[in-house]
Amino acid sequence: MGLGVALTLGVGLAAVGVTGFLAISAAFPPDGQGWSEPGFTAAGGLSPDEVDVAEPRADSGEERYGDDPLGDNPLYRVGELGEVTCTAPELDESDPASMEEFAHSIADCLDAAWADYFEEAGLEFSSPNRVYWHAPGHSPCGPFPSEGTAAFYCGANEGLYVGVEDIVEASAGNDEPEAYTFLLSHEYGHHVQGQSGMLAELHSARARAGEDSEDELTRRNELQANCLGGVFLGASGDSLGHGRSEQQNILDDVERRSDSGGAHTHGSQENGILWTLHGMDRLNPASCNTWAADEPLVR
Repeated sequence: MGLGVALTLGVGLAAVGVTGFLAISAAFPPDGQGWSEPGFTAAGGLSPDEVDVAEPRADSGEERYGDDPLGDNPLYRVGELGEVTCTAPELDESDPASMEEFAHSIADCLDAAWADYFEEAGLEFSSPNRVYWHAPGHSPCGPFPSEGTAAFYCGANEGLYVGVEDIVEASAGNDEPEAYTFLLSHEYGHHVQGQSGMLAELHSARARAGEDSEDELTRRNELQANCLGGVFLGASGDSLGHGRSEQQNILDDVERRSDSGGAHTHGSQENGILWTLHGMDRLNPASCNTWAADEPLVR
């Protein structure tokens, strides 16, 4: 479940093909809700509301939540995450102590934000165990670091694993703190999935589906973590100082960590950006229901 770190050189949204976004947007009519910062658009000039993804409406008067942990999770009942107030120290990516301090501060904020949300949803929640490594080691989910993985979530011990120096190397020495905020919020999204029962159901779905569908299920899982990370980024962006340029840096990092080459486990650059933007725009975990999305949205 680790976040891929293939070092695809990001050149910004201008490099993302327009055709894929047009095909995806055609599947969902716009609902009139706009991006939080007018004028900021996704690839091809499309705003997030033009690549809409269906989500439950709290005022529909219909009971939409059953016993399906993936498609009808109680986490979808609450609505928006709400504004999150965070503080983060200045980051010196060349200093491991600075990087670790920054990672702890973002994780503290993630703990507080999601604990409150789970309480409102009536679900039990415990914060993940933090394992910030400076040297190779071994987790219940395997050794670290491994090829292509500088950070990962291990459901076996609810561990948030981060290579303090490895994530910098894997990010080509990125000196923008928001890129690492995205990485942490994505991996924390897997913890949210685990705490809400989604990861257990995912394992069952994999066993039922067999090898042919394994990659698609993994992509749905990873793209949902992108969206859940986007929810946090959107809710905390004001306090963390995420303006337009910071948002662009985040999306450039989404591109870098999307599928490239022969692997098809994290989703295309277009879909990685789409789901991240959708979470940042809607601020609602219900908008992150990749399990109910049509196949083109999870390629």
